[in-house]
Amino acid sequence: MTAVPGLVVAATASGRGKTSLAVGLMTALSRRGFRVAAFKAGPDFLDPRHHQAATGRASHNLDSWMLSEEAVQAVFARYAATADAVVVEGVMGLFDGFSGQSDAGSTARLAKILGLPILLTVDARAMGRSAAALVKGFAEFDPDLEFLGVVFNQVGGEGHREILAQAMRSVPDMPVLGYLPRDPALALPSRHLGLCDPLEDADHPAVYAALADAVELRLDVARLLDSLPLFQVSEPAPAPQGAPRVRLGVARDAAFSFYYQENLRLLRDAGAEIVPFSPLGDAALPPGLHGLYLGGGYPELFAARLADNAAMRLAVREFCASGRPVYAECGGFMYLMEALTDAAGRTFPMAGVFPGAAVMGPRFAALGYREAVTLAPSLLGPAGTTARGHEFHYSRLAAPLGDDSGIRAIYALSGRSGRLDAPEGYSLGGVLGSYVHLHFGSNPDLAPAFVAAMAAAHA
Repeated sequence: MTAVPGLVVAATASGRGKTSLAVGLMTALSRRGFRVAAFKAGPDFLDPRHHQAATGRASHNLDSWMLSEEAVQAVFARYAATADAVVVEGVMGLFDGFSGQSDAGSTARLAKILGLPILLTVDARAMGRSAAALVKGFAEFDPDLEFLGVVFNQVGGEGHREILAQAMRSVPDMPVLGYLPRDPALALPSRHLGLCDPLEDADHPAVYAALADAVELRLDVARLLDSLPLFQVSEPAPAPQGAPRVRLGVARDAAFSFYYQENLRLLRDAGAEIVPFSPLGDAALPPGLHGLYLGGGYPELFAARLADNAAMRLAVREFCASGRPVYAECGGFMYLMEALTDAAGRTFPMAGVFPGAAVMGPRFAALGYREAVTLAPSLLGPAGTTARGHEFHYSRLAAPLGDDSGIRAIYALSGRSGRLDAPEGYSLGGVLGSYVHLHFGSNPDLAPAFVAAMAAAHA
């Protein structure tokens, strides 16, 4: 058992500064010598990459809709047990989740599952005394939540700070732990799908340092640390480790970087050796692969470079034609199309496994949680296999993929409003492509089934 202090950084809504506060706090604690375990509530891929860049340790998604409470607690314990402090960044507003009728998938539900207190971030821009009313409403909405206090963001100056301090005297149970100024230097750059990837942004270390400096200067970090409760965590027993049964090629570069870390761990535990390769820079696939995993990312931003690497496109197409298992999600699925049309209307050749093109649009084409039930056997398991995940993308298929090419849509997909009629989960030989990012932790049979499919194809 390990005693570790921790908290959840939440906000009243999306875009209110919780990532900036979380990353600033992670960086400040890391500079003080803490080993920080970072987690992200919900399905987002980009915030965890900022966490990892700030702490030097991988960040992990905790999603109370995609995963059972037991699975959430196990993921949390596995990585919190080796840390000196835990910072969980919330998602959207504190109470926002799968629907408007429950707290499933919300930061609030996650805080209750983990037993962690909440530090509430409030964007005080264009607010004075009303900020106290907002804070009071959040503090009283769910009596089962524990709050450490509030941090005001986007504070205009000393006069604005004084108005907020005066107003908060009417909410004595919510101490104000800090005021972050309105400063463009503290903004993390963003684009479609969310924040910019820190690996592509040479300025991100300076932004992290500025955020940490602001946290140290404007927050009472000592008081915050003293107020954090210690909770007991035990690292789960490791899965039995034998020699890897199969070699799984995983696309990892600037174009393909969206992976749930637990998916890769579960695949390793099931017997896969993870072998990274770059569709952007490598001329050939690594030798001796038994399967491929093409995750999401930003292929539309690197379409010209992907198209120029004709040798890799051919290698992937031939691998898919071999019948060996290939699993492609969102950006990886787009790469398997015949072509990709970017936001400027330029069309580039891709791997050509599936006919037609993926075409970028001006706004998102799909967004939300998804539950998939397979209608036929696949690399995920037998027909009837259930998995949960999330969908968020700006591209669409130029034309439906039909049965005339031997392609079959094998997902029965459900969302927040029930069954979705759109075809999904395209199966062709050993290939399974989809816009949905599945979390393998939603069904413990998914990773073993994928590894078994690779082993069977190799036998």
